[in-house]
Amino acid sequence: MEAYKRYSDYRRDLEQGNTTVTATVQSFVERAKTYIHLNAFLEIWEEEAIERANQIDKKIKAGTAGKLAGMVIALKDNICYAGHSVSASSKILQGFESLYSATVTDRLLAEDAILIGRTNCDEFAMGASNENSAFGPVLNADDTERVPGGSSGGSAVAVQAQLCHAALGSDTGGSIRQPASFTGTVGYKPTYGMISRHGLLAYASSFDQIGPITNSVEDTALLCEVLAGPDEFDATLIQKPAPNFSLKHVGKKKIAYLKEGIDGEGIHPEISAGMKKTISELQAQGHTVEEVSFPYLDYLVPCYYVLTTAEASSNLSRYQGLLYGYRSKNAVDLETTFKKSRSEGFGPEVKRRIMLGTFVLSEGYYDAYYTKGQKVRRFITEKTEEILSQYDFILLPTTPTPAFRLGEKANNPIAMYLADIFTVQANITGMPAISVPAASRIEGMSWGIQLIAARSNDVELLSFAHLLQTGKATHEA
Repeated sequence: MEAYKRYSDYRRDLEQGNTTVTATVQSFVERAKTYIHLNAFLEIWEEEAIERANQIDKKIKAGTAGKLAGMVIALKDNICYAGHSVSASSKILQGFESLYSATVTDRLLAEDAILIGRTNCDEFAMGASNENSAFGPVLNADDTERVPGGSSGGSAVAVQAQLCHAALGSDTGGSIRQPASFTGTVGYKPTYGMISRHGLLAYASSFDQIGPITNSVEDTALLCEVLAGPDEFDATLIQKPAPNFSLKHVGKKKIAYLKEGIDGEGIHPEISAGMKKTISELQAQGHTVEEVSFPYLDYLVPCYYVLTTAEASSNLSRYQGLLYGYRSKNAVDLETTFKKSRSEGFGPEVKRRIMLGTFVLSEGYYDAYYTKGQKVRRFITEKTEEILSQYDFILLPTTPTPAFRLGEKANNPIAMYLADIFTVQANITGMPAISVPAASRIEGMSWGIQLIAARSNDVELLSFAHLLQTGKATHEA
């Protein structure tokens, strides 16, 4: 099977009769079985996907197929699909089957996409390496001794290893962009409120955002065209029609790069050199690229973890062994049902964050930590807005290093948290951000270049990211 990097090429071949959706799905399923050792999928919906492929082949022949006809997409295991298991890769949701579909799931199906399976992730999306899953770690397809990044590691590897055309992930502090960087894929976090979170198992509701992982910015824009827009089930959405996500012609742009993101402590020297080369290339193309100081990087991760753990403590209180999911066999009364079900059902990282969040929200510490964290969030947002009032984009690496080795940071939570240092800014501020693969590799591993834009400037961001990825400007749609 040809490895299509763009849906438009695949769709052309479908319409010309050079391939079929059924053959494509069968090929992906067989390839997923061959690469089962990567542990990217927790479940593959083989029979259902093939049956749906047959129906979509008929629609294509009849000329009635939707925008995403035959696109094979994987769902992160925290996005609901009615009648299918969803567990957030946690033992606490053992045996649970969703009663409804997420809005994004319904919108994909309405445009004739095919959902092939659910992908492994860090438990409840808490992690930067995909080593926190109750079902074992996901392995990076480029080097199985390295992590794929997290928390959407399974979704990223499914695209990286050509087990599907695209995948959906969720991004709370970099959980789409960081694994995209580690796997050589395109990872996009839209503006907060651009895509509905209805049907996403919550980690930190004011940070979480669903987005796509693809091989091309072109496919990212196509998926956003389908997924974005108001939804009556999500009151936090931007309450106006979604923008036209067709990629636009890119003129000369004014770009800020963060000095601390190029020469900062802990940045791999080849990433630093690669960023400087990218800056020189953009300047040679006629773009204005200027250094800007942002001396607040050290505050980003602490602010992020104070606020997200507080929200996690609240959101995850619903999993207590009474209504659904895991219930401890050792429970003898209501109190032990709560204690033992949660102690046995949640993994170490989730318990660590719940306890930290509960402490942050506790009497006597609320103002010292949570209130102060909200003030820091506002301050960071204002300082980022100041930069983006003068520049079109902020440029920085997606991660300070390429993919690290399995177990390398597993026993050092602080080192693991710092892997998010360049990605959390977009979630703290609610701004759109994208990671595109750099042209060079480090020890055979991919790394990503990140762009951040002002809120709701998603189309401009994607259009410029397309230029960055391909070196070609698009024409006006």
